[in-house]
Amino acid sequence: MSHKTNLARKLRKNMTPAERQLWYRLQRKNLGVKFRRQEPIQSFIVDFVCYPANLIIELDGGQHSENQNDKIRDAKLTSLGFTVIRFWNNEVLENIEGVLIQINKYLRPLPNPPHKGEGKEK
Repeated sequence: MSHKTNLARKLRKNMTPAERQLWYRLQRKNLGVKFRRQEPIQSFIVDFVCYPANLIIELDGGQHSENQNDKIRDAKLTSLGFTVIRFWNNEVLENIEGVLIQINKYLRPLPNPPHKGEGKEK
């Protein structure tokens, strides 16, 4: 078993309160997609990932404020085709419904453009 897999398992067992709260809601909230938690992706372990939507959710504490490593990490994950969104731990703990609304925006497909002649004012 790889070092990253072992570390991911350890992180799953020792989630922060914010991670536990979001995971509880991602599992039970009817978002229509499956998420994985503490998932190894190449040299990284991401907090949450939804493979069908290519969406990664990262939760950050104060130590991540203006962290250059996070910007590099996000750029590498984006280059793999993922969208990375970040929330502060206190956002999850104080406004979980707002966080879920934001996540849902990334999960909903964009509407089809109107057919020719539709959607124009007369």
